[in-house]
Amino acid sequence: MITPIDIEQAAARLVPVVHRTPVLRSRSLDALAGATLYLKAENLQRAGTFKIRGAYNKIARLTDDSRSRGVISYSSGNHAQGVALAASLLGVRATIVVPSDIVAAKRDATAGYGAEIIECGTTSADRRSYAESLAREQGLALVAPYDDPDIIAGQGTVALELLDDVPDLDALVVPVGGGGLAAGCSILARSRRPSIRLLGVEPVDADDTRRSIEAGRPVRIPAPRTIADGLRAVEPGEITFEINRRLLDAIVTVSDEEIRQAMRLLLERMKILVEPSGACALAAVLSGKTGLQGRIGVVLSGGNVEIAALPALLGGM
Repeated sequence: MITPIDIEQAAARLVPVVHRTPVLRSRSLDALAGATLYLKAENLQRAGTFKIRGAYNKIARLTDDSRSRGVISYSSGNHAQGVALAASLLGVRATIVVPSDIVAAKRDATAGYGAEIIECGTTSADRRSYAESLAREQGLALVAPYDDPDIIAGQGTVALELLDDVPDLDALVVPVGGGGLAAGCSILARSRRPSIRLLGVEPVDADDTRRSIEAGRPVRIPAPRTIADGLRAVEPGEITFEINRRLLDAIVTVSDEEIRQAMRLLLERMKILVEPSGACALAAVLSGKTGLQGRIGVVLSGGNVEIAALPALLGGM
């Protein structure tokens, strides 16, 4: 059971560690959306993503004995950087299992924080299986990307900060990969504003959580093909599924072209760069798929883009 108090305690733990990211406004985007948008800019967070929040909260709460033996995790890139940075700040040895096709910028940043990197397969299932086996063999503490109460509580601090800054939001829109960010934000937001509309957003080809909620149980999908590399989960976590099934009002999906359009608009109109996963929530709002009006919080979850890949990601812009 993860409570708003857990998220508040995580926030206190994170005060000296994370950036309190700004809430950005744009009249141009408001006009396109037909609503008043409040963009929580986690692309400006340390390590370029919200992931440092959950990773630090998890590792900080380990016993001294566990930290002395080191931690291991598995990730397509952003969680890898969050764990590597958090471990470095806490003086803990970190090993990260990453996909063989990891974005070079994310791999280099993870290595730059001092983590040992092991490449394994291309799916989250490949990475998870190998990381879990190494954790057992070497006595390492596993820092899961999303399906862990401490991770979820840390990610929920995104919504805590946003609602502190904009307490009268009518809706909150959050990208969904494994579901940790959506779960943590939903717990906090629902406790602060019971009437708030909570929407998750997935790429159309990576809609494991949407299908799972419809089926009433976690559903595994084929390895997704989407430019949103941070949202390529093949199934939701057990904990995150139960929370998101209970608290989210809906999940909508967006195409790669809609993601590209949101990225382009953020770059052109606001001069900020987000990665494809980070643009998904905004893409859903701008496409009209959420059906939302009023004051809408939108989480821009990350900004780790390989510069050489930008022309292709932006459709030749």
